Amino acid sequence: MIKAQGIRKSFDGFFALDDFCMTVQKGSIYGLIGPNGAGKTTIINHLMGVLRQDSGTVKIDGEDVWENAELKQRILCINDDWYFFGSYTVKETARLYESIYKNFNRERYEKLGQILNIEENRQIRRLSKGMKKQVAFRLVLSCMPEVLILDEPLDGLDPVMRKQIMNVIISDVAERQMTVLVSSHNLRELEDICDHVGIIHNGKMVIEKPLDDLKGNIQKLQLVFKGDFPSELKEQLDILHLSKTGSVYTAIVKGESEKIKEMTAKFSPIVFDNVSLTLEEVFIYELGGLGYDFKHIIV
Repeated sequence: MIKAQGIRKSFDGFFALDDFCMTVQKGSIYGLIGPNGAGKTTIINHLMGVLRQDSGTVKIDGEDVWENAELKQRILCINDDWYFFGSYTVKETARLYESIYKNFNRERYEKLGQILNIEENRQIRRLSKGMKKQVAFRLVLSCMPEVLILDEPLDGLDPVMRKQIMNVIISDVAERQMTVLVSSHNLRELEDICDHVGIIHNGKMVIEKPLDDLKGNIQKLQLVFKGDFPSELKEQLDILHLSKTGSVYTAIVKGESEKIKEMTAKFSPIVFDNVSLTLEEVFIYELGGLGYDFKHIIV
C-alpha cells in the first residue's frame, strides 16, 4: 500500500504540495490526474525518494521511503524522460539493471523480449522514442517490482504496443498483486485500465474514489420537456452545466442517479436519458466546480 499523509512541500515559498493525502491499495491500478502544475510529478518524486517532504509522511508498505535503499529495490518508475546511459546498448543496460536490482528475472527478460522485439546490440540513444519506451518497460518489468510508478508512460508507443504492454501490467497486478500508480494526460487510457482515481489540484487531493463510484456521482442527462426546462427543477438539482440543442437539454448533474430520476419524473419529461460520462468529462466538471477555467472547452 502507498500512503501519503499531510504532505507539504514548498519551493521558494510556493507550496507544490499542501496537506496532500493519498492512499493506493495494494494490487490496484490507481490513476493520478490533474492539470499542469497541480503537483503530480512532485508527489511521484516523493514516492521515489528523490524529494523529501517538509512535513507529513510518505510510506509504502508501512515503511518510510526516504533513504530506504531496501524498499527502493521494490519500487520502480518509468517517466516520459526515462534516463539511460547514452553509449550503452540494450544488452549492456540489461546487465546494469541485473547488477543493481536483486529481483531481476532473466527468464522474464527473455520472455518479454519476444513481445518487445528490439535488437539488443543497438545503442539505446539511436532508438526512436517509442522503442526507448519499450526497452524501459522490458527492463523495469523484469525487475519484478512490487510498486510500479508510471508518469506519462505510453507516450510515443503505437496503439498495438500500448495494448500489449498494458496487458502485461494488468497480468502482473492480477498474479503478483503489484501496485501501479499511473499519471497521464490521456484520460481515455486511464479509464481503460484504472480501478481507482485521484484528482489533484493546487497541491491538494480534491477527490479520491474507485472509478465506478466517481462516475456514479455525476450524471449526464439528455432531457426533453413540453416547454422550457422547469425552473423549479433547476433549483432542486445540483446542475454543473446546462446546454440546449434544438429541443434537447443536456444537463450535467451532481448526485445519485435514482434520486435525480425521481426528482425529474415529477415534471413529466418527454425524454429522460442518462448517458455514461467519460473520465475526461468527470475531470472537467469536478475541477470546474473549484473554479478551474474550462470556458474554452466544448464537451
